[in-house]
Amino acid sequence: MTTVAKAEEGTGSPYALSHLDALESEAVHIFREVAGEFENPVILFSGGKDSILMLHLALKAFAPAAVPFSLLHVDTGHNFPEVLQYRDRVVAAHGLRLHVASVQDYIDRGVLKERPDGTRNPLQTLPLTEKIQSERFDAVFGGGRRDEEKARAKERVFSLRDEFSQWDPRRQRPELWNLYNGRHAPGEHVRVFPLSNWTELDVWQYIAREGIELPEIYFAHEREVFRRSGMWLTAGEWGGAKDGERVEKRQVRYRTVGDMSCTGAVDSDATTLDAVIAEIAASRLTERGATRADDKLSEAAMEDRKREGYF
Repeated sequence: MTTVAKAEEGTGSPYALSHLDALESEAVHIFREVAGEFENPVILFSGGKDSILMLHLALKAFAPAAVPFSLLHVDTGHNFPEVLQYRDRVVAAHGLRLHVASVQDYIDRGVLKERPDGTRNPLQTLPLTEKIQSERFDAVFGGGRRDEEKARAKERVFSLRDEFSQWDPRRQRPELWNLYNGRHAPGEHVRVFPLSNWTELDVWQYIAREGIELPEIYFAHEREVFRRSGMWLTAGEWGGAKDGERVEKRQVRYRTVGDMSCTGAVDSDATTLDAVIAEIAASRLTERGATRADDKLSEAAMEDRKREGYF
């Protein structure tokens, strides 16, 4: 019996939904609600596991019809090649339209400047918000989950953003009985988080149950890495090891995927879905807490970025 099957045993009534079925049903309802309320929604799609899961749920929500939304990726220019290859393959397979907002374009035009630490994650906000405004997207699906980080934990499923794409926690709306208020003024839009109530473990159990393909970097593999700020980083166009930082080959995998400059790998021998699920079940650190340097810039790093217009 698989790990997922064991997790879904003991639901009681034969008509009761398992916890994964309940989460799936909620997400499908949210996708359909947005399709009915908004004129021009878009799904943020980076090729990471949460955006892959969102797209899988959107495909389910509207099958056998096509997904009525396009995709949007904010490309930092420092992405993992395996993830970009996966992104392009999935877009082509489903005949989807992909919008790309490039951080490199903004740097080349002198609108943004490289940071001294080389990370471009904090530079994504302006390309994202200007792309939303230029394409007039009125709803933007994001893969944020409440278990990831405390700022995301207090955000609603429908999160109103003002005409500058900024988030004001005081404007949060009640969402009693799964009733979502998508009303917004001209120029405003709503960020929508259909995975809000999922945990990292839920995500992996659902991926295993559905047989969803993922980029190979989510599983244990040998990679040359170096240690910085307690994380194993990979060299790339963004930079590499400094004096005193030793490059070594280790067996690692990635729990979350973002800009190469701030996304750390973890030591792992989990080469299968069941092994990954067992590893996550035993972990006491969230994926972002363990492997994202951009969330460690300050105690309120994520909330500050969200107020400015970040995911």
